[in-house]
Amino acid sequence: MKRILIVVGGGRPKGNTAQLVEAFARGAREEGHQVHVVSLMKTEVKGCLGCNACRKGKGCVQKDGFQELIPEIQEADLLVFASPLYYWTISSRLKAFIERFYCIAQPDPAPPMGRYEKYPEKDCALLMTSADRLFWTFEQAVAYYRFAVVNYIGFHDKGMLLAGGCGATEGQPQIDKTEYLEQAYEFGKSVYKEEVLS
Repeated sequence: MKRILIVVGGGRPKGNTAQLVEAFARGAREEGHQVHVVSLMKTEVKGCLGCNACRKGKGCVQKDGFQELIPEIQEADLLVFASPLYYWTISSRLKAFIERFYCIAQPDPAPPMGRYEKYPEKDCALLMTSADRLFWTFEQAVAYYRFAVVNYIGFHDKGMLLAGGCGATEGQPQIDKTEYLEQAYEFGKSVYKEEVLS
């Protein structure tokens, strides 16, 4: 059994992203994993101030929703980042959440790959939805995820589900008319399947 924390960076309560997350969570729960979904629409997390108070042993000076999420982040085996596509990348709420990882980093005298600090060792995955379905639709979002979360923070990528063509932004959610909900369900079921088989 793995602990999975899904952090949703925006979208409507019953919209495309929420449905994609629910399908993934259902698949993971059916495999016996413990899944907790956190909406950043309900839990406010502000962006990093860059004040470096956390580097002086004071912890983060911002007393917002991130403080209550720190124990969940530390206990999770897998962090799933979920967001609608906003201005060709992840939402500002989700980016603010990722920025705040700075305050949970630890000193590292010999950091790998050009990092300045050491982060908790975790698995990660990316779930995204968008109205567009062009070949470059998710390019910036994927680049940020790979650069910041995988390469810099050092999380281990377990995969991405990029659901494009889910209906016009001003219309009703259309993800139920695509294959993505089934794919998300199977992704949730199989995300740790290879560990069971090996």
